[in-house]
This record gives sequence, structure tokens and C-alpha cells, in this order.
Amino acid sequence: MANEKIFPMTEEGKQKLELELEQLKSVKRKEVVERIKIARSFGDLSENSEYDSAKEEQAFVEGRISTLESMIRNAKIIEDDQTLDGVVSLGKKVTFVELPDGDEESYTIVGSAEADPFEGKISNDSPIAKSLIGKVVGDEVKVQTPGGDMDVRITSIN
Repeated sequence: MANEKIFPMTEEGKQKLELELEQLKSVKRKEVVERIKIARSFGDLSENSEYDSAKEEQAFVEGRISTLESMIRNAKIIEDDQTLDGVVSLGKKVTFVELPDGDEESYTIVGSAEADPFEGKISNDSPIAKSLIGKVVGDEVKVQTPGGDMDVRITSIN
């Protein structure tokens, strides 16, 4: 097999993916099969939008199952003892203020598999995380974002 991508993540992130996978396999997959069975009973499949919709959903579910299985199989758990205290790294929550106006923001840096900006979790591949990784409290950093550069000062790392 070709080299598969490694997915760095927290133990919590891996558990979340495992729960989603279990839900898809045990519940969603059965629901979709039932929808296909019902749609088939309507007759002519060539003009059956319910059947087409159910088959598309089945393809999505099976694709997501495959993706989750790969992510879980290739998960690399980020351990607290593998990171240096006081240094921005995977699994750490970093707080910074935007200079000069002082808007404060906090993000936990996680692997791409568990990134969720709405929950304050950003991917280590994001421009913000790439700029902050390896820095310490007090460092002033220029972060390149799609909206333009911003200067920040790191105020805490947990």
C-alpha cells in the first residue's frame, strides 16, 4: 500500500471519530438501506428521485465510513508528555492578542482530522497554527492569513 497520511489528534478527537464511525455503521447505514428498499418498491428506477437520493446518500455514508476508518487506523495520538511546556505545539491551547488593538483570541491546535473552528480547534496546517507553533509566551508573531497579515503577541499556552 502507498504511504498513508498520518493524522495527528488528541485521544478525545480519536474517540469522537470512533463514535461517529459506530453511528454510521450501526444506524445510518441501515436507515439508508431501508430508504433504498422503500424507493425500489415505487417501481421504475429510471425516474425515481427517492431512489436516486437514497443511492447518493449511501455513497456519501460509505465514503465517510472509509475516510473515518483510514483516519482512525492512521491516528497518531498527541501525548502531553511529548510536548514542551510553554511552547506552542499540537494539543496546546494558545491565547494571543492582536496588535495593536488587543482583541484576544484562543485556539487549541489539533490535527486536521479534528479541527473545528466553531469549537476553537484549529488545524496544525492552518496559517495561524503554522505561524504560532514553536513560539513561547511573549513572542510577537506575524500571521499570514487570507485576509491579510496580522501581528499577534502570545499571552498564554496551556
